Amino acid sequence: MAESDWDTVTVLRKKGPTAAQAKSKQAILAAQRRGEDVETSKKWAAGQNKQHSITKNTAKLDRETEELHHDRVTLEVGKVIQQGRQSKGLTQKDLATKINEKPQVIADYECGRAIPNNQVLGKIERAIGLKLRGKDVGKPLETGPKGK
Repeated sequence: MAESDWDTVTVLRKKGPTAAQAKSKQAILAAQRRGEDVETSKKWAAGQNKQHSITKNTAKLDRETEELHHDRVTLEVGKVIQQGRQSKGLTQKDLATKINEKPQVIADYECGRAIPNNQVLGKIERAIGLKLRGKDVGKPLETGPKGK
């Protein structure tokens, strides 16, 4: 027969306060009385439906006239790409395939819609043999060894 251990004590404890109870004013005061660290922070517009409140900076933003946008490839560079591509007898699709880009990328560069990317410009330069960056745009690309 199994022996029962009569010295075992089982303690049933109350559960801790729920989140709502812990945030109540009474719970905060009780915790402060016990000497516990209590951190409270006031939330701005808490419990109110103020998603679109007008701040004093709104007028300042309205007065600001500077337009922020990315620089685009100049039309001069687009014309050089187009002429270089045509002189090699390549279509936009052929050039795109040669440099591992999409045909739309070439179209955007030629129309001046693209945001310049030095990596893409470098690939196009090597493919058509013309400089697209710097001051001498449209000049033949020097294919000499790189100096160290």
